Amino acid sequence: MGPEFLPVALCLMSALTVAITNVMVKRGGDVLTTRAIVAIVMGLTVVPLAPFVPLPPPGTWGLILVSMAVHWFYQFCAIRALHRGALSLVFPVMRGLGPLATAFLAAIWLQEELSVLQAAGLIVASLSILVFALPTSGTPRGRKLDRSALFWAMMTAAGVGLYAVADTQAARAMETPLTFIVCLFLLDWIGVTLVLLWQRKGRVIASLKPELRNGIIGGVAGAISYGLAIYAYTLTDVAMVTALRETSVVFAAALGAWLLKEGFGRRRIVAASTLAAGLVLMQAAG
Repeated sequence: MGPEFLPVALCLMSALTVAITNVMVKRGGDVLTTRAIVAIVMGLTVVPLAPFVPLPPPGTWGLILVSMAVHWFYQFCAIRALHRGALSLVFPVMRGLGPLATAFLAAIWLQEELSVLQAAGLIVASLSILVFALPTSGTPRGRKLDRSALFWAMMTAAGVGLYAVADTQAARAMETPLTFIVCLFLLDWIGVTLVLLWQRKGRVIASLKPELRNGIIGGVAGAISYGLAIYAYTLTDVAMVTALRETSVVFAAALGAWLLKEGFGRRRIVAASTLAAGLVLMQAAG
């Protein structure tokens, strides 16, 4: 097993854990509150590491602030998407369009380009992911797509592309990627927590209590997921990392069927197989 397998393994583990995070957020009755708990827990996970990592170089604080702004944009779009639509509808769009957005932005921002075969694999994988978004219900009402949910899912996908390139640029500018991970998690919770305090004024404690379990599980999974992704960003092309990480839709569909009782179906099994083939093509052509 060669060193080229390391980023693949990191991305697959990151995919599983990001799926767990989003299932936990959706499973809670209050998406905003659960998402805030997730962000706070992710921040707490890196507090013990903070004294032992090098400080960011003085010239990198601008990159960190850009990443913060992009992450807050992503978080709020994801909250709106998960609030308005079923996980099996919005999550594949959120994550499925992410690799395409990332590849486009990485070519412009980071001067990274994919080969023809890698691009073909990326397109096949992304289209396969979008198949997951089609509803499985046999009734006209069940087949009706929620336009608002899909709009915010597409905005979330744009956020995925933006944070992937912003975080890659910031992480590569650090002495060690762990410095950026610690900075990111220590600051990332502020935006969503301020919104929670504003939206749940006078009943913050009451809204937190029923969501604590899901939020803590999601936060620990989220910390593992993004820590692994940041490390992978420093090892290979950002578009490759994002595409491999978006196998999370398969994990999320399976977990959604199990925990949220959302349909999986034969069509999604075929789409999962096609997705795997596209990702294998990307990896083989790398």
